[in-house]
Amino acid sequence: MSRPTPIKPGPGQESVWDYPRPPRLETSTASIQIVLGGETIASTTRSWRVLETSHPPTYYLPRGAFADGALREAEGSSFCEWKGMASYYDVLGGGRVAPRAGWTYLSPTRGFADLVGAVAVMPAAMDRCVVDDEVVTPQDGGFYGGWITSAVVGPFKGQPDSWGW
Repeated sequence: MSRPTPIKPGPGQESVWDYPRPPRLETSTASIQIVLGGETIASTTRSWRVLETSHPPTYYLPRGAFADGALREAEGSSFCEWKGMASYYDVLGGGRVAPRAGWTYLSPTRGFADLVGAVAVMPAAMDRCVVDDEVVTPQDGGFYGGWITSAVVGPFKGQPDSWGW
């Protein structure tokens, strides 16, 4: 399958096709909010973005950014070739439970050591995720945790027929 044609970024935008592979970790001071069940379950201005070719950024928040009781350890794990072994959380808010919709790396690889204990969520499983007052669009595909805002252009991995990118 051939590489898709990247969309040219406009002023103030990034192309996910300019992101590296292997991915890069960078700090962010964007204002982040996560809402589930009508409740804000996480809020911070200190997070990390994982940037990988063809993927919108995935945001990781400090564990302390989450409200008490918003994260419950869940069974299972998965392996990322870049970050290592992930552990999962059920995400809770406003009487709702989003099973295994959050994950963390308790012992990430050296390049992602800053993520120890930080938590990412699947935006599609939340009521909404917000970056600097903009509600994000979840990355397609059900497998990915990318956050699409007007600041990033694709096309994005996860859309139909993109598995081989």
